[in-house]
Amino acid sequence: MKERSPDNKPDYAQSVPSWADLRALLESWADELGFQQLGVTGVGLGEHEQRLQQWLAAGYHGEMRYMAEHGNMRSRPAELLPGTLRVISLRMDYLAPDIRITEQLNNKNQAYISRYALGRDYHKLIRKRLTELGKRLQQAAGEMGFRAFVDSAPVLERALANQAGLGWIGKNTMLINRKAGSYFFLGEILTDLPLPVDEPYTQDHCGRCTACLDICPTQAFVGPHVLDARRCISYLTIELNGPIPEDLRTGIGNRIFGCDDCQIGCPWNRFSKASKEDDFTPRHQLDKASLLQLFAWDEATFLHRTEGMPIRRTGYENWLRNIAVALGNAPRSLEVTDALQRKRPQVSVLVQEHIDWALQQQQNTP
Repeated sequence: MKERSPDNKPDYAQSVPSWADLRALLESWADELGFQQLGVTGVGLGEHEQRLQQWLAAGYHGEMRYMAEHGNMRSRPAELLPGTLRVISLRMDYLAPDIRITEQLNNKNQAYISRYALGRDYHKLIRKRLTELGKRLQQAAGEMGFRAFVDSAPVLERALANQAGLGWIGKNTMLINRKAGSYFFLGEILTDLPLPVDEPYTQDHCGRCTACLDICPTQAFVGPHVLDARRCISYLTIELNGPIPEDLRTGIGNRIFGCDDCQIGCPWNRFSKASKEDDFTPRHQLDKASLLQLFAWDEATFLHRTEGMPIRRTGYENWLRNIAVALGNAPRSLEVTDALQRKRPQVSVLVQEHIDWALQQQQNTP
């Protein structure tokens, strides 16, 4: 992108609206496109870069090697897209209406899937909306360079959103909004337009509360604001390939894809809003499915029913691995034991090892 002076509008654009007018248009367009909030920040992330380096140095990222790649690009957007002057940060609520979170989680025969993953893959939906927003801005501003991202580029999304005034980063490392909790997606547009920036959100409304830290089933938080991803259920069920460490399996409970506990425990989520997006509505009744139902899927069924969904990312082998662990944590029953034994000859050595663990757990359960 061409570098542009923040003090001057481009020479060619006599009819270009003022930067303030463009910002007002952005707000209106973002609302039309289904975003609940928009903020603008510069490209300096200051202390966030230092915190990232400390986190990586401690090895808390586990097998997520992509977190350590690209040098400092993750905390320096202008290196990702040269000429970037501003980052437009947006959020979109994802919690579908009438979703019962704790009811499914508390029934150990049921499968719990993180609420963000029950509907259509958010990447495509939000990236399309961000691109449309960027094109509208480009059309209004004249010449402009931009790129849109949603959880798809080496950028610190929560840090940028915090700098853009969308909320504070809580003790559970999630971005929290005082009026909307934390059940929302984030997306960014990098641009060379010198738009007016928002004040960073400097207040921390967590106070003395440690509910998110205390509720974590695997005690993945080293302390406030520091997550050891290697113990996090979302990491274990989605990012990790290979065996799940035995000492963490009982803590996984019936969570087979992701975990929401540190959000469920956050009192600010009483202000969370239901999403207006039909695409985030649960598919195939996965918000009500039993472990045995999902364990019975063959690979063709898994691929068909998870098409276009975030769940596809885990792959069939890890899907079975995760459910086997959950069945080991389920109440003792002949039906569970029978399902595990019948599936065992059909699966990989990795899944067999988790099935054997689950059978032992079933035998030891009173």
